[in-house]
Amino acid sequence: MSIPKDNGQLQNARRLRREMTPQERKLWYLFLRKYPVKIYKQRIIGRYIVDFYCASAKVVIELDGSQHFEAQAVAYDADRSAFLSAQGLQVLRFTNLQVDKKFSAVCQQIDVTIQNRL
Repeated sequence: MSIPKDNGQLQNARRLRREMTPQERKLWYLFLRKYPVKIYKQRIIGRYIVDFYCASAKVVIELDGSQHFEAQAVAYDADRSAFLSAQGLQVLRFTNLQVDKKFSAVCQQIDVTIQNRL
């Protein structure tokens, strides 16, 4: 099954790759960039841009800042997660605080999930 991609989001995805949040930068440079399975940053899936994507394991990794806890964002994230799940993807969500305070636990959860889905 092919995962759809909205190429109209390409400029936005490129901008987000250049302007990663501190937590995205930390996760990327300290763990994901050299992970033994290819992981993409700011990947377009459907009409959404996901923070990180492991195509071979069909895993999406999302880092949520405080704005994700507002009512409108919660509803948007639920729709987004439902779409991604319908594509056969597993969505892992971590808060920025988890990345800051429990980095090794976040990395371990990502690793276990990816390895179990390969």
